[in-house]
Amino acid sequence: MYHSKSLQAPLAVALGLLFASALTSGSARAEALLLVEADSGKVLRAENATYPWYPASVTKLMTAYVTLRAIKEQRITFDTLFTVSRNAALQAPTKMGFPVGTQVTVDNALKMLMVHSANDMAVVLAEGVAGSIENFADEMTRTAHRLGMSESNFVNPNGLPADGQITSARDLAILARALIHEFPEYESYWHIAAIRYGRRVMRNTNSLIGRYPGIDGMKTGFICASGFNVVATATRDGRRLIAVVLGAPSSGARAVKAAELLESGFTQNPLSWLTPALGQVDALAPIEAAPPNLHEEVCGKHRKRAPHEDEDEANVEEGSPFSAVLSSLRAPVPKGAALLSDFGAATPIVVYTGATRTPEQLAHMKDEPVAAAHHKKKGAKTAAAKPADEKAAITDAKAAGGKSSDAKSSDAKSSDAKPADGKAKGGKGKADVHWTPTSSSSLTANPPPELATKPGADAQKKRAKAAPPPAKPTTTQ
Repeated sequence: MYHSKSLQAPLAVALGLLFASALTSGSARAEALLLVEADSGKVLRAENATYPWYPASVTKLMTAYVTLRAIKEQRITFDTLFTVSRNAALQAPTKMGFPVGTQVTVDNALKMLMVHSANDMAVVLAEGVAGSIENFADEMTRTAHRLGMSESNFVNPNGLPADGQITSARDLAILARALIHEFPEYESYWHIAAIRYGRRVMRNTNSLIGRYPGIDGMKTGFICASGFNVVATATRDGRRLIAVVLGAPSSGARAVKAAELLESGFTQNPLSWLTPALGQVDALAPIEAAPPNLHEEVCGKHRKRAPHEDEDEANVEEGSPFSAVLSSLRAPVPKGAALLSDFGAATPIVVYTGATRTPEQLAHMKDEPVAAAHHKKKGAKTAAAKPADEKAAITDAKAAGGKSSDAKSSDAKSSDAKPADGKAKGGKGKADVHWTPTSSSSLTANPPPELATKPGADAQKKRAKAAPPPAKPTTTQ
């Protein structure tokens, strides 16, 4: 009878105290793991699954959910134009860096949000849907509690450091199930391999896409306080699983742990009937505790280089168990593969600013050349890719000030921002044009809004002046 509800709460409290003690003593590494069947909600594996955690950019799953709900309720459409405000432009990287006043459709903002983890696009959507970040965050929290995410609270739409931004592996699995079941026609938004803006190509921060068999979503996240997080979904033989990893020490470790969780769920264990049932995900008992702060462990001085959300797993130390497993996951590189990818070619989805384009306009944009680049070694410099349809360089405005629990969490330099003179700024070995392949780069669930027959507006007027060079970011996502 140890599964009875009368014993769940005391057991949860005891486990929380034990975990907190381990964190204080340094005898155990903080990490939360959860594996769930998407259809049934059955828990297949759980470790610290109800321990409170800083979500980082996996917050954007809730941002996408609230936005898609607004579309279903006909408050907005995919073609609705939202404007980049000063508040949006001041968000810390990673971001698109569009100037204040730039207009973006909901469809394009969602793609930039989910693939490039653009913090400015999260604010654009929040302000467009609810009028302000505060109103949108309240709607996010109300939505979370309605879905049964009892441990979640949101204060911003992008997951940048904030004490009140809290969730758990349990709650994130509940959110993933809600997205899968309520918006099956829009699921392509969370498994696009790469997007292309002008000549600039950005690969999905979820490096499992195109590398783990059956992977079909969803979102990664990183701040120093949380470690590297991911919500990953995969389907095999009609069975879909959701893996949640919170607190991994690197993006490579995050990918490996998620792949191992998924593989354990898809692999049939003849002795599985001997394993005690873990129940349903929404029945897991919450733990009363403060979220662990992994800043020193993840971003401390012992790190050889500052961690970053989309750091390449190829940089994981050779000979480590992470590198071995990642190598086994990589798709083979076909002969004559495009120079743009280390693991094979993929066709990125075109994104743009301004009103919805016609199919003819999109076809023309897809034919435009893409700036080729190798993945650079540490210290190498890369040339900035200038948008083909706009002469203004993409700029990063100075990150907004203000204190937070992780405001000084990372001194990593973003490779997103490009000065107006065309030189890359401190990319530390990251090339702009590099993405992960996928078996199908097209949107498969339903045609994207930009491919509809609705006539689009003419190309935007060319901007006369380029923006000034960006300031160094204080936080990375």
